[in-house]
Amino acid sequence: MDLPVAPPAFDATTGPRQRRRADRGADIAAGCGLVLLELIALAVIFGLWFLSGFRLDPQETVTADSLWGYLAAAGGVGAVAVVAAVTAARVDAVVTVVAQAVMAVLILMIVLGGGEVQSHQDQLCHDVPSAVGCEDSDRN
Repeated sequence: MDLPVAPPAFDATTGPRQRRRADRGADIAAGCGLVLLELIALAVIFGLWFLSGFRLDPQETVTADSLWGYLAAAGGVGAVAVVAAVTAARVDAVVTVVAQAVMAVLILMIVLGGGEVQSHQDQLCHDVPSAVGCEDSDRN
């Protein structure tokens, strides 16, 4: 007796759109590791900015460097976070995508806030060159 044969059922594990989900443990480790490295990079960047205005000589008046260069470096770290989030999204590493998206938003807020502060300081020094924190170009 010959029984009818049913057509094969849809198999989502084969074919051109086969997607492999990232291992959850590796996903969590990558997300946490990237966040840690980015926080270390931000601490180094803004630590260097802080140290630019720090001298041990009490006779010397020192002002910190302009934030613009340090904000550009922080923006570079933010760009790395966006690239990492896009790359993680391609392999369905959900934890890494969320962690990198949060870091990108945090860095964007830092860069926008720091840019606003430095722009205000630049405008103040332009309007009142003798204001606190404005250095005289003749003294350098």
